[in-house]
Amino acid sequence: MGMEGKSVRILCPRIIFSREPGLQWLIGSPFMPFTVVSSFRCIHTHGDPFSSDYAAEADDMRTLLLRGFDIIGALVIGDGDPLENASKAANAACNMTKWLNRDHENAGVIGAAYDLNNGKVQYFFFGSGSDTKPEAFDSVLCEENPEKYLWERGCLLRCELSIRLPVYLPTNRPSADVEGLFTSLIDETTARFNTPQMTYVVEGAKQTLEECQPIVLCTESDIMSGYSNLKPIKGFDGADNLFCSYFSSSNQLLSTAREITDPIKVTVFLNCSRNTPPSCAPTADYFPVMEPTRLVHASFNLDALCYSSKDFPVTSAVSLLVVPALIDQLTTMKTAILPCLMARQPQLCPNHFLPPGILHPVTALYELSYGETEMKLVEIRRLLHSRLGLPLDRPLLRVANSLNFFLESRTGKNGLTKGSARLKDVHTGIPSSGVVGGQMSLVDGSYEYYHYLQDGFDDNGWGCAYRSLQTIFSWFRLQHYTSIEVPSHRKIQETLVEIGDKEISFVGSREWIGAIELSFVLDSLLGVSCKIINVRSGSELPEKCRELALHFHTQGTPVMIGGGVLAYTLLGVDYNEHTGDCAFLILDPHYTGGEDLKSIVNGGWCGWKKATDSRGKSFFLRDKFYNLLCLQRPNMV
Repeated sequence: MGMEGKSVRILCPRIIFSREPGLQWLIGSPFMPFTVVSSFRCIHTHGDPFSSDYAAEADDMRTLLLRGFDIIGALVIGDGDPLENASKAANAACNMTKWLNRDHENAGVIGAAYDLNNGKVQYFFFGSGSDTKPEAFDSVLCEENPEKYLWERGCLLRCELSIRLPVYLPTNRPSADVEGLFTSLIDETTARFNTPQMTYVVEGAKQTLEECQPIVLCTESDIMSGYSNLKPIKGFDGADNLFCSYFSSSNQLLSTAREITDPIKVTVFLNCSRNTPPSCAPTADYFPVMEPTRLVHASFNLDALCYSSKDFPVTSAVSLLVVPALIDQLTTMKTAILPCLMARQPQLCPNHFLPPGILHPVTALYELSYGETEMKLVEIRRLLHSRLGLPLDRPLLRVANSLNFFLESRTGKNGLTKGSARLKDVHTGIPSSGVVGGQMSLVDGSYEYYHYLQDGFDDNGWGCAYRSLQTIFSWFRLQHYTSIEVPSHRKIQETLVEIGDKEISFVGSREWIGAIELSFVLDSLLGVSCKIINVRSGSELPEKCRELALHFHTQGTPVMIGGGVLAYTLLGVDYNEHTGDCAFLILDPHYTGGEDLKSIVNGGWCGWKKATDSRGKSFFLRDKFYNLLCLQRPNMV
């Protein structure tokens, strides 16, 4: 193969995770030759960072990588001759493709080397023949809009399937015999995916259902398994020539919300009525049990997500992508269940994620019997963060982060959160603060705006601190630190009574609360620690701008300001450390109107406030003390 004029195309925003010597897998798709879509770190080694444990790596990749994506090469980070390192990377990639056994022809791999001395990456192509010489790519192309490039060419297919298998297991047999019986049952089940009894219904994206009709695919007994294993049943004229583009949405990826919308839906049915004998009287068969036996119901909830080119025939996409993905997932679950088959069965759940910095979804298989805080699951997430180059202090791969399908977007018209009556991130687009030469330090992440009279609840005149707490709580939810619902006024009061801070008569009252009470509630419900800044007068608040700027840079959480009978939520500061000029980005919970973003911004309910404005009017009262509740971001995965 000649490489003259050939380019390697890089889509992933960040291909190098760290400057530590090691190996990274280059991920691509057979639908896009010489295109690196993402890069995953090799985390299972035999001590040497360049000696991969291929068996362990293949087990992880089989679950993590969507069918339609493959390891197309590897990258070595280290010193030494670039070509020698690239050759080492290519050899590792070839070994991994053999272990993965994805049943496609190996036409060669990309070997890359990152030089720790000069910070350069060099890419070479290594052909599949033993006598071929590596060739450097003619050029390296970096896409300015990689998401658009990926999703204009491809689409997703999703198939959910629940399987419940009754297994009669002899209790006196050795464990190896029991495992063998279970394994053979799973093998028989996977083999049925390519039999005439299995039917696959393919439906289009939600917004195109009125424009395209679903088709039904089945395996004909006279068709050899392989590329054309599935074909439409009779009656679907022209369906043999349908491509995935017929079913796919025109807007599968929303880059702003990082949510997948409208994957092609594939549903599996067991065709029990096909070729059945004529009806007759019911019969019962008796099979005597010759030894002590236990009935075990093995449950599998499969959820396979695949990537396909829009120009790929839908029959081939189901046959070569969806069915193998289901088999991979079932086999992986079988391996996890085997050790505890006769005891407690794990609750295995596939979850799909689209973490920041990665263009395509990845799949993680979690055991949720003991909840997400169980240490084994925490360690699994920590390893996934390391593999994907994600920070180790953010909960990016928790179940709450998993992809929501069939959502048009997180936010709709007027900034309203989808499925919510509240506005989100109302400070976005606020006019400048007026501080000359200042540096803005803002809240890091999304929140919902809670204010007076929402949800038909009248808290006008006494509930501002409650609303500030709810806004702060929503920040923790939207950053996926918790799945607990934002507490109501009553729940907040009940929590303060439960921890002994208030008497029982407090529940249902209209008594005010302040920053101290908020810290108690957040600690009780979320386990979040708080730092409280005290000032004796509102005139002293500008002196705390440097400290508040540091808080937003390091923690990024909203700050509750309580003083006298008023409470506000602080979303940021703009501070000039040379002149001392500063402004505070205030979200005011005292607003009583509807969810109208324009009215909120124009009315000053969310905006920059100076301690003293140009007319000499003070925003913060000079004769009142203030407590600033600075929530500490949890360090967790």
